[in-house]
Amino acid sequence: MNPMSESTYLVLLALYHEPLHGYGIIKGIEKVSGGTFIIAPGTLYGVLNNLQKQKLIETVQQEKDSRKKKTYCITEQGKEALHVEFNRFRNMINFTKQILGEREQ
Repeated sequence: MNPMSESTYLVLLALYHEPLHGYGIIKGIEKVSGGTFIIAPGTLYGVLNNLQKQKLIETVQQEKDSRKKKTYCITEQGKEALHVEFNRFRNMINFTKQILGEREQ
């Protein structure tokens, strides 16, 4: 599996515990990051389409109003991919600490 983009990782993370619609995903990421990460709607919907094609998320509900608001949830495959990426990040941090620690000694 290729490394995930920051946006892809954050969307999967936002969906980890509960299904959300697009606006809920944007606000969830914004809230948990203290406003550090803001995903534009155009970026979000591109990420959501790609994640659905990869079967990492799925649509669980679609409202019948004119805007057709969709609710998304992470799949088990998506959770596994998120854990793989999290472990990759953790390894990168550990390698970085080792290298930076060697220079500071």
